[in-house]
Amino acid sequence: MPFANFKVPAGTLDADQKEKIVHRTTELYVEIYGERARGGTMVLVEEVADGGWGIGDHVLTLAALQQNDQDA
Repeated sequence: MPFANFKVPAGTLDADQKEKIVHRTTELYVEIYGERARGGTMVLVEEVADGGWGIGDHVLTLAALQQNDQDA
């Protein structure tokens, strides 16, 4: 059974965006493994609490991510 686990900052995706992740990920597995993968593909979209994760020894928050987007 194909399985994908997406961890995203809480509050950054709405229900439609999460649904899109599920559908597109399932389609990717079907493209790779064939139609037999569709019924058994599991996609988990997990929301991580604000400040509950980090990269490169820095705790990340939604405010920091939004600031990075503005700076880009």
